[in-house]
Amino acid sequence: MNRNDALQLMTEWTQSESLRKHMLCVETAMRAYARKNNEDEELWGNTGLLHDFDYERYPDPPDHPVKGNEVLKEKGYPEILLTAILGHADYTNVPRETLLAKTLFACDELCGFIVACSLVKPDKKVSSVEVTTVKKKMKDKGFARNVSREDIVNGAAEITIPLDEHIQFVIESLRANAEQLGL
Repeated sequence: MNRNDALQLMTEWTQSESLRKHMLCVETAMRAYARKNNEDEELWGNTGLLHDFDYERYPDPPDHPVKGNEVLKEKGYPEILLTAILGHADYTNVPRETLLAKTLFACDELCGFIVACSLVKPDKKVSSVEVTTVKKKMKDKGFARNVSREDIVNGAAEITIPLDEHIQFVIESLRANAEQLGL
């Protein structure tokens, strides 16, 4: 299980640049959390990179992420990755029992929201996004309305990190990789 194989699979299945960027952002945040928690950075990064790879082909529940999970299983990806990806969608009813699964859930919606916050900044850069920006935009229900604020809040709670600290950590992880992410 290496990043090149995961990236090739993701790009083969995903044509949308914004969806690709989303998965790369989640990968970045997951790798940062892996380093912070002394976990397997490749496993965590590949989990983030592949969590939505099947979304274009199977956008409707319960097909996503179940159908993609079948592909990953056939390719020999580890059970812990498969379970984490299934658990990032509440409707699968797969419990998030590992720190990997909880962290994927915590980073998924938040990464999308931070990117949206970046895009409305005059310079369109994540370097201009602050925790206060994110929290203010979270109160605006019309902004990035498809992003679940509840999932952002619950995700931070699941990894037992205060929301502000979690937002700051993810912002910093995206800033560190901003050029590669186009942010």
